[in-house]
Formats: sequence, C-alpha cells, structure tokens
Amino acid sequence: MFTHKDLIPIAYKWVLKRASCGVAFKELVTLSSECPDVIGIQGGANTVLVEVKVSRSDFLADRRKPFRIHPEKGMGTYRFYMCPAGLIKPDDLPNNWGLIYVSLDGKPRCVVNPYCINPTGNIWSGGFIQKNIQAEYGMMYSALRRLHIKGHIESIYDKQYIYNHKD
Repeated sequence: MFTHKDLIPIAYKWVLKRASCGVAFKELVTLSSECPDVIGIQGGANTVLVEVKVSRSDFLADRRKPFRIHPEKGMGTYRFYMCPAGLIKPDDLPNNWGLIYVSLDGKPRCVVNPYCINPTGNIWSGGFIQKNIQAEYGMMYSALRRLHIKGHIESIYDKQYIYNHKD
C-alpha cells in the first residue's frame, strides 16, 4: 500500500522525465490557495500538474475544491491524477484530466492522456486554456525569492547552464 509521501517522488520524476519539464516543485507552499502535489514547468508558459491520490475518499473530496469546481482558477496547463493502479477509473476523471497508475513495484504508467496527439506520446496539445497563471507566477516568484534570501540567486547567472546542460 502506497502513502501520499511514497507517490510524490514518483510524480516528481514523471513530470521531469515523461512530461519534459525543465524544473518542478513538490508540495511548495505559497500564498496561493492551491498547493499542487507536483507541478512542472515546460518551455514557454506550459505547466504540468500532478495530484496524488491514495484513497478514493481523497479523490472525491478533491472535486469540492474551488479550483476544481472552476477549472480556470486552477494551476496546470496539463493536469493529471496519479494513484495506485485501479483506484481511480478513467470514467471518474473530470473533463480534460489525465490519469497515471503506479504499479505495486512503483512504476508509473499513463493510462489516460487527453493531450497526446501522436502514438509516441511526445507531442502535447490542448490543455487548459484558462488557468490561474497569477498563482503559477506567484509560486515561481516565491521559489526564486527563497533562493535570493538564502544567497543562491547568483547561481542563475552561471553561463555553463545556458547551453548543453545535462542533469
């Protein structure tokens, strides 16, 4: 049985690798009303949000959040739920949400991707046109501000990371 804490690193790695995000945040608390479990930032203004659910009751409660009732108030250009395999059924998903199952051995598998437009899965389209971009900018500002306060902001000027940087 997985805990929420178990699935967060799996979601984080999935966002960075499979969703091609250059940076991601895990449960970053900011002044926004939404605190995504994982949100990654792709090039441009696209973001990939993953909400982790380990119980059916938590998934059902998620529907009552203001930013789920009004999707334009939520974060994420692309939005996914991640859960243990079979916990959420594809028919349970809100409109335009994807679904990632995690097998007993901890391997994620995207079972619903409403954004993939080709068989290789590497071209994304669609997504939430109206999203809370102020909340996303606020989260990025908060992260950068924390780096600045800790004295780490100067590292963003290191030119070795501009080209050919591989993590």
